[in-house]
Amino acid sequence: MENTLDGNAAGGILGAIFPVDMTLAQATCAGCGATNAVGAVVVYAHGMGTVLRCPACDTVLMRITHAGERYWLDVRGIQVLQLRMEV
Repeated sequence: MENTLDGNAAGGILGAIFPVDMTLAQATCAGCGATNAVGAVVVYAHGMGTVLRCPACDTVLMRITHAGERYWLDVRGIQVLQLRMEV
């Protein structure tokens, strides 16, 4: 699909929400158990929001919508999200 990007394309919107580089975070898919860096997942970005999908099984990992001063995150497709905090 022509609207498909890699997970780095979601770095901007994720950076507006999280204080760490989320493209380096490890996400474990609730559908198949595959673990990938967020920067390696499949992203569909369009006017309605951003959708991150598992590259192994196509499960929706995360949906992000931004309107005005609010963000909506649906992360039910991520079983575990591991963040590395710089010390």
